[in-house]
Amino acid sequence: MTKRRGIGLVALTSAAVIGLSVLGTGTAFAGGDGHGSPDTPTTIASGLNNPRQLSFTPAGELLIAEAGAGTVGTGDSNPKCTTGPEDGTVCFGDTGAVTKVDRRGNQSRILSDLPSIANQADGTQATGPSDVYSDGRNVSLLIGLGGNLQTRADLPKLGKMMGTLVRTSDNGRHYNTIADLAAYEAKTNPIHDVDSNPVGMLYTCGNYVVADAGGNTIVKVPSRGKVSTLAVLGDLDAVSPGPPGPPAGNPMEAQAVPTSVATMGFDGAYYISQLTGFPFQKGLANIYRLDPRKPNPAPTEYARNLTNVTDLAFNGRDLYAVQISTNGLRTGPTGSVVKVHPGDANPDIVLDGLFAPYGIAIRNGYAYVTTGSVAPGAGQVIKFKL
Repeated sequence: MTKRRGIGLVALTSAAVIGLSVLGTGTAFAGGDGHGSPDTPTTIASGLNNPRQLSFTPAGELLIAEAGAGTVGTGDSNPKCTTGPEDGTVCFGDTGAVTKVDRRGNQSRILSDLPSIANQADGTQATGPSDVYSDGRNVSLLIGLGGNLQTRADLPKLGKMMGTLVRTSDNGRHYNTIADLAAYEAKTNPIHDVDSNPVGMLYTCGNYVVADAGGNTIVKVPSRGKVSTLAVLGDLDAVSPGPPGPPAGNPMEAQAVPTSVATMGFDGAYYISQLTGFPFQKGLANIYRLDPRKPNPAPTEYARNLTNVTDLAFNGRDLYAVQISTNGLRTGPTGSVVKVHPGDANPDIVLDGLFAPYGIAIRNGYAYVTTGSVAPGAGQVIKFKL
């Protein structure tokens, strides 16, 4: 059996980038499958650089993590560059950001000059700020890495923030490190692959629960205290659909690649989504349920037959998931929002034909979804009624 490392979310694969030229940067919408179509989506934010996860403040303001565009558009004539995970050249810059949309619909960047690594030529394949949370006073920010400690050590000083969970209370003038997740992955290394790429988090009961797509782990980060591992997701059997990679039909393993954690609220359990690694096979992704109240908890399958899931959110007891690609990333990043049924292998498509959708937040019966997550300047947030 052949095994090939999943890419985490370092580049979202070259297929995603190829999809940019195929699909352009527009967003096409298609209704559901007879289970009730949503209202026509409206765009509430635009011009975002590789937007990823998003969340609401207690006051109802929407915060969006932007992974940035590396050095594209910065005028930096001497960028720090290296060979990227897809063999192209990627460069380090300070274009990562957090954008806010207030309750009146005004859009502004409240945090900027954050670390970002992206394709040298066009700012795609970005890694940087991946998720954001605010309690009303402080803003907590999860910053991806897509590499190991040596990757980070080779970056300029600002790059030392990559692979960490940080917090600011003064609009980014100072950041306090809550947890160095890349260092924790290097120390524990449960799958014997020291890559770390923290990409999604949940804050609940005084703890952050983080999905590390590079380490294939779910870790618990107390506001004060030591980081601990809640779960390690194992490899999945997959079949390569053909080149690139092994010949068609040759069995291989795909890494799990967890991407997000959500909670229903009343049941106290964590729900974990997965992208799955190469070959990004359609229908291979699962959603897992983890009950932290049980001794030695282990993830159990909650739903299956999903594809390349990047985020989850509950609307009451109804669970919604974002598939960055409905048919698998090697076909390009045309994705969808689906409604997931426990134990069911047939999720309902709520909204299809989306260009690289990624994060989802739900408030007052409306879903807010980031799109254009693999491109600089093309990112948006759309809103529609569930």
